[in-house]
This record gives sequence, structure tokens and C-alpha cells, in this order.
Amino acid sequence: MSETKRVLLAEPRGYCAGVDRAVETVERALDKHGAPVYVRKEIVHNRHVVETLADRGAIFVGETDEVPEGAIVVFSAHGVSPQVHASAAERNLRTIDATCPLVTKVHQEAKRFARDDYDILLIGHEGHEEVEGTAGEAPQHIQLVDGPDSVDSVTVRDESKLVWLSQTTLSVDETMETVRRLREKFPLLNDPPSDDICYATQNRQVAVKAMAPECDLVIVVGSQNSSNSVRLVEVALQAGAKAGHLVDYAREIDDTWLEGVNTVGVTSGASVPEVLVRGVLDYLAERGYDTVETVNTANETLTFALPRELRPARTSG
Repeated sequence: MSETKRVLLAEPRGYCAGVDRAVETVERALDKHGAPVYVRKEIVHNRHVVETLADRGAIFVGETDEVPEGAIVVFSAHGVSPQVHASAAERNLRTIDATCPLVTKVHQEAKRFARDDYDILLIGHEGHEEVEGTAGEAPQHIQLVDGPDSVDSVTVRDESKLVWLSQTTLSVDETMETVRRLREKFPLLNDPPSDDICYATQNRQVAVKAMAPECDLVIVVGSQNSSNSVRLVEVALQAGAKAGHLVDYAREIDDTWLEGVNTVGVTSGASVPEVLVRGVLDYLAERGYDTVETVNTANETLTFALPRELRPARTSG
């Protein structure tokens, strides 16, 4: 007798408060000012979201010098360096900053430790927009540590004035492994004042870990350039899933992945709208995976206010 086919659906998954705020920022800017509204880089790392906003009149550019003088530009959820703010000011751009408040917090920590003349070890992925923005706050003080294996090449001026910070979307386990290696080399290394890995990244990883041991296959909905989505596949495999794949859309699922598979885990990265997850669930249901059980490990209630330029005006009473 064959076992029943079923889906384990991770909760929480999908949009976090910072992504929700960033996407709504672009939508509100388009409502208020009309098209086009320029956006520096992808507002969030999701193909579907970027294409949908582009259809509404958002124009995505690599750098501020591609934006016409005096136009409106939105900075993405990943944050930007002071140089980007300066170059936008030179072109008289009207800026709306959709940086996630949790990323802003890391920027503030970087500035504070740099003012106190610390060496700052920023744990993160080279070339990621968030890392470039944070490092730009204090380039003389910050060096990037890209994973545990790069610890050997780190050198510092004064071991007693040393602190680590982290990109918000990493894997918790990998970050702590990097910190452990750093501490072996620099026993006086200071921890940041608060946990930099964002609540949403952490919660999505915890949910995947809870279901992975039961899964023959885990499908993570998310884009290849989404750090937290890529990490979810890695976390699933490390936690015992037999296989794991990242897809933007249900149509990217390869039916050979389902051969001999009874339990499929489904989750999505923090920049992924729920409609894409529904598409995957429908795809699986058509292939006999119509029992869906939710694996809930946390309830998220956090929301962030929109950038002040887009908040409704208060009527004077």
C-alpha cells in the first residue's frame, strides 16, 4: 500500500514586514505621483514583484545617475550607502527610502562602532546590496567576512576594539559558525548590541527545520538572487530533507523531482507574495498532493510604518 501524498506547509513564510513596507512604498509612490517612479536596484529580490511593479510604471535602474534630474527615486529594502544618498542629492532627486528598519538598525550600529574607532567584521555575502550599503557607512572600519572559511584571512588593528555585525538575511547556523571561528582567532571579539539576523529570516528557517526531517522534497518559492530564499534550501537539506529546490513559479517544478516522493514541504522566502505559493500548492494538488498540513512555529505581528513622505496627511483639527 502506498503512503498518502501530502504537503507540509511552513508557517511563517513569505512576506516579512520590511518587504511589505517596501512594495507598498512603490505602489503608493505610483498612486501619488503617477508613472514613472524610479527604483534603484530591485525593490526586493523577487522576479514576480519586480515585473508586476514594472508593469505599473516603476522603472528599475542600477544607479542613481540613470535617473533623470529632479525625478523621484525609491531606495530598495536592502539599504544604500551614504555615497548613494549624496549622488542622489547632487542630481536633485526626490528620494523615498524604503530601507527595511532592521537594516537601518545595522547601519546605525556600524556608524556608532566606527565613531568609537572599532574594527568591524561584517558577516555577509560579497556583492549583496545590503552588504554594500552597510559597508559604505564606514569603509575604513569595515571588512567583509564571507562565511567561516574566510576567517583565516582576517586581520585587525586592535583585538580589544573588535565587533561583528551581520547581513540580516543569512542562515543563523552559518553565521554562528563564522562567529565561533572568529572568536577562536580573536577571543576578545564583541557581540553586536542586538541580534542582526532579522526575525523573519530566523522564523522562516525555524519553520523549515521543523518540517524538513519528514520531507522527501522541500520546494522553496523564491528568486535566485534572494539570499534568504537560497538559505532556506540549504537549511532544509541540513535539517534532513532528502531533496530541496528553489523555484520562482510552479511551472519551474520538474515532475521528476516528485518520483517516489510522499511528503513535500513548501515554504517561501521573505520577499515572495503568497499568490506564488498558492500556484505551487495547486500544481501539487493536481498531482495527488492534496492533503495540506501547516507546520506553525511562530506568529508574526510586526508591521512597519511607511516612509513619512507617503503617510496620509493628518487633518488639522
